[in-house]
Amino acid sequence: MSFQASHSNLSIGVWGGTFLSAITHIGTEDIITTIVLATLGAIVSFIASFMMKYFVKTIKRQRKK
Repeated sequence: MSFQASHSNLSIGVWGGTFLSAITHIGTEDIITTIVLATLGAIVSFIASFMMKYFVKTIKRQRKK
């Protein structure tokens, strides 16, 4: 009798095992740092896009005059 795992089952097993072994080495400090940096990045991105929109409107108004 031949036992062969399909490619998708093997792939899922490898990725699942990698994820579970990596998750044990990630500390809460790393997770908090990631959350803070992601939040900071989103805020900076929002402010930059808001400022660019403001500057574009200002330039368009000046060109119309």
